[in-house]
Amino acid sequence: MATLIPSRSSCLPRMTGGEKRVSERLEQKLEDDYLLWYDVPIGPKQRQPDFVVFHPRRGVLVLEVKDWKAETIQHADKTQFTLVTDRGLAVATNPLLQARAYALEIVVALERDPALRYPDGHRLAGKLAMPWSYGVVLANITRRQFDEGGLESVLPAHLVLCRDELYETVDAERLQEQLWAMFPQVFPTAMTLPQIDRVRWHLFPELRVEPGSGQFGLFAPGAASESKALEIPDIVKVMDAQQEQLARSLGDEHRIIHGVAGSGKTMILGFRALQLARALAKPILVLCYNKTLAARLEQLMGERGLADKVQVYNFHRWCRQMLGAYHVPLPPGKGASFTDALPPAVIAGVDRGQIPRFQYGAVLIDEGHDFEPDWYRLIVQMIDPDTNSLLVLYDDAQNIYGQPGRRRVSWKSLGVQAQGRTTILRLNYRNTLEILAVARRFAQELLASRVEDDDGIPLIAPESAGRRGALPELIRTDTAAAQLDVLIQRLRDEHAGGRPWSDMAVIFRNQWEGEKLQQALARADIPSRLAEGEGKRALFVVEDSVKLLTMHSSKGLEFPLVIVPGLGSLPKPGKDEAEEARLLYVAMTRATERLLLIHHDDSVFSQRIRASINEVQGQLARAAD
Repeated sequence: MATLIPSRSSCLPRMTGGEKRVSERLEQKLEDDYLLWYDVPIGPKQRQPDFVVFHPRRGVLVLEVKDWKAETIQHADKTQFTLVTDRGLAVATNPLLQARAYALEIVVALERDPALRYPDGHRLAGKLAMPWSYGVVLANITRRQFDEGGLESVLPAHLVLCRDELYETVDAERLQEQLWAMFPQVFPTAMTLPQIDRVRWHLFPELRVEPGSGQFGLFAPGAASESKALEIPDIVKVMDAQQEQLARSLGDEHRIIHGVAGSGKTMILGFRALQLARALAKPILVLCYNKTLAARLEQLMGERGLADKVQVYNFHRWCRQMLGAYHVPLPPGKGASFTDALPPAVIAGVDRGQIPRFQYGAVLIDEGHDFEPDWYRLIVQMIDPDTNSLLVLYDDAQNIYGQPGRRRVSWKSLGVQAQGRTTILRLNYRNTLEILAVARRFAQELLASRVEDDDGIPLIAPESAGRRGALPELIRTDTAAAQLDVLIQRLRDEHAGGRPWSDMAVIFRNQWEGEKLQQALARADIPSRLAEGEGKRALFVVEDSVKLLTMHSSKGLEFPLVIVPGLGSLPKPGKDEAEEARLLYVAMTRATERLLLIHHDDSVFSQRIRASINEVQGQLARAAD
């Protein structure tokens, strides 16, 4: 069964009758290695062909679908059709010209990439290294009507699929033969996985995960210009097919995505925000718990020109904004007591009618596992019922702000109607296999797969996408002070090796550790930025500096190099060991390439980490043999 993007169920409301039949036949009759796109903007001009069919050994085919009936075609030539409609005569472009224009745009985009064209010295040097073509589907005209109407003079018969060739009983092999008979030439080809990714990278710029496009892998700022057509990353990264299908298929209503750390949840959120910003008149609200993550998301949305349509807040800042905007008195108190009182004050303001409901065309929640049940009840009331668009991204393994019992909550009881619209993402793309394996081994008791009921919150064990790298390091020093020496030396070595300061982060348990670290790095002439208070919102403004974050503040972020000092003092005295392990798991999985853990004293956690590293090292060695 082929992969249709977006999913067929999400497309049905906007499909014509003919398009519904075509989508069903293509999806059912083509094999698993086919990718199909329906009505998806492609290339720099964002044109939208009805269907693009892609196969790594066949090539790319564009199909234009028409629901015209034989009796409604009054005249046809090679440039246009004259049709009888309820409103009189109408003139339409010959659908074969439409399909050809779309196909040529695809070819031009792909031929810019040296990896997708024949090399110099080949008789076809510079040409696309895979077949391509285009065709027409006449969904309400039989082959007999096509022949009797003389349509072959304006639409070559081999470039047309007719109604009776799309019946459910059609033989799959026969359908494929007809599709590939549309190609002017067929030659042996076998696109590699990197080449397939490059095809998708060129056709769909919004799927790109490029250096400099944001540590979450959010969509690229825009399509490459002609002058930069060859500036293609050596390692092209795009959403995988599941992520793309999910992102394009979300539609309206309430939806929940349970995803492991690093599975691309925030990338999907960014893609969804872009789609909604184009489609909705009302503003879109993006909420998360973590101030640092909110600041980073706000910055990335602004870089993509979405600041006017997409509002990004951490939840408590949004609550304060609501109270101020509608002149509702702020709650008394300071510090944590004041912060804790903000959500109830907004809830009361909404109940009294002081704060209006239905303010947003859509609400998107990142790291939704940190939200209290009452917050969801409030948020649901903020969504315009005409769109009813809510997206919640969730990973309970990273729930570090609340109690683990929260995962027994019923979404339905919170007003979130997502039954049948829940998706699970298990693949971790952020971490190398080595980092993820050690983190999983350390926190395996937290990641026991279970789902309490259909409406519950599953705790999902992550699966590696297979990217390889260095094994995490655990260094024990002779003295507590020596931990700082090791940390500074590693930062210097990495920078001397070409790693920017901004690609490195030091993650610690206690805020006071960060203050001391910042002072020490300043003495060592290493630029750094500490995430604290309102400074969290400016953490990524400084161009090139080592980021210093608590484990709580690191949630949702990622860095190529992560250093975690003070492992010997964990778990923190008086704290629940499981919750402390969850915190450390979050910190460890912030590292995308290298992870260094440092300790002086030995502890339960340092022992478990050491055992995890040794076990993973042994498993990898046995696998290599």
